[in-house]
Amino acid sequence: MTAVQKELFSMQDEAYRAFQAKLMPTVDMETIIGVRTPALRKFAKAFAKTDEAAEFLHTLPHRYYEENNLHAFLVEQIRDFDACIAALDAFLPYVDNWATCDSMAPKVLGKHQEKLPEHIRRWLSGEETYTVRFAVGLLMRYFLDDSFSPEYLQWVANLKSEEYYIRMMAAWYFATALAKQYEAALPVLQMGVLETWTHNKAIQKALESYRITPEQKVFLRTLRRNGKS
Repeated sequence: MTAVQKELFSMQDEAYRAFQAKLMPTVDMETIIGVRTPALRKFAKAFAKTDEAAEFLHTLPHRYYEENNLHAFLVEQIRDFDACIAALDAFLPYVDNWATCDSMAPKVLGKHQEKLPEHIRRWLSGEETYTVRFAVGLLMRYFLDDSFSPEYLQWVANLKSEEYYIRMMAAWYFATALAKQYEAALPVLQMGVLETWTHNKAIQKALESYRITPEQKVFLRTLRRNGKS
């Protein structure tokens, strides 16, 4: 066992391990140690200052779920945009669950939004489920407000996937787009270009949002489609 793994096991919480396993059916429970996120983030902050952190980032794949999360939290602390992109390119193919994917939010990406879309588009065309999910998450986080462009809606609409975790993120993206950019997002749903499951899930999540007006919700209900595909 490596020094990092020993440190992670020293923070193990068995009850939390069982809880985490239920939330992540795609992850083998034997690879879950059971470390609470605040404790892991605290460790990551201290670990990032050591020489061993750089070595850890170059040691892939990892065995444990918490090692992947530690890796994600270390990537978050990279302050150079190009270095962060390179670290993401190296790590994303090994991300194997929604929790690791969604918890990784490097602040440096938001500070260079003019350069980010080209990388998002590249990741959207990838074959790995969580690389694509991560890219959609970035569009939702950074490009539905002042940096919004209607073409980004089409990027997500063009995704064709049978993967549940991609479809769900696409639905979440469009529900958020309806809340923040209703006039631009609505025509995409009206044109019926989304896969039926994603289309209906986006409407469902929009109907659950307090940011959608009652009048908008009434109209969105009329756009529901029959079918599951």
